[in-house]
Amino acid sequence: MRLYLASTSPARLATLRAAGIEPIAISPGVDETAAVEAAEREHGPLDAPAMVQLLAQAKAEAVVGTEVAGEPIDGLILGGDSAFVLDGVIYGKPHTPERARERWLAQRGRSGELHSGHWLIDHRGGSARHAVGASSRATVHFASPSEHEIDAYIATGEPLEVAGAFTIDARGGAFIRSIEGDPHTVVGLSLPLLRELAGELGVEWPELWNR
Repeated sequence: MRLYLASTSPARLATLRAAGIEPIAISPGVDETAAVEAAEREHGPLDAPAMVQLLAQAKAEAVVGTEVAGEPIDGLILGGDSAFVLDGVIYGKPHTPERARERWLAQRGRSGELHSGHWLIDHRGGSARHAVGASSRATVHFASPSEHEIDAYIATGEPLEVAGAFTIDARGGAFIRSIEGDPHTVVGLSLPLLRELAGELGVEWPELWNR
C-alpha cells in the first residue's frame, strides 16, 4: 500500500519516515490564501479547525488523477495543514523575520493551540473513491527565551515557514516547555489520527509500513 503525501513539509515527511512509512511526496501547488478567501466569501469567517481542514482537503484533492513517474497514483493520498491560535487569533507561517520576532515576543511564556487538519483519499486503482478527514489539536506551553535567543533562532530561518513560527522537532524544541495532547499534531501530522482515518478506509496501519 503506497501513501502519497500532498505536502512539501519536511517535518511531515520525517514523521512518516520515522513511523516506518516512505511516502511519495507531491507538491499540491494550492494557493492557500485564495482558497481561504474564497471559502470565507461563501461561508463567512473560518475558525482554525475549519481552515486547516479546508486546506488539507484542497491539497489532497489537487493531486487526484495525477501521475508519478508516468504511473497513475495507486494508494492513499494524504493532505495536511496546520495553524496556531493565540488569544483567539489564527496564525499561519510568518514568512518574514520581522513577523516571526513579533510573534515570539507575544507568545513566549504563554500558551496557545496548534491545529492540524488531515484529509485522506482512497485512490486505489488509479481513481478517487472514498475520503475521510479530521483535525487534531494540541496545547503548546512556551518557555521564556531571551530576546537574544529569539533573534538567534529567527536567524536560522527555521521558524519562517512553519505555523506559529516554532517547531518541536528541531531547534525550536528547546523553547517549548510542554505539550498537552498528541505531540505529532504540533509537527503537523497526528499519527494516531492518521491510523484511525486509514482504518475507516479499510486499511490497517501495518499495511503502510514500507521502510
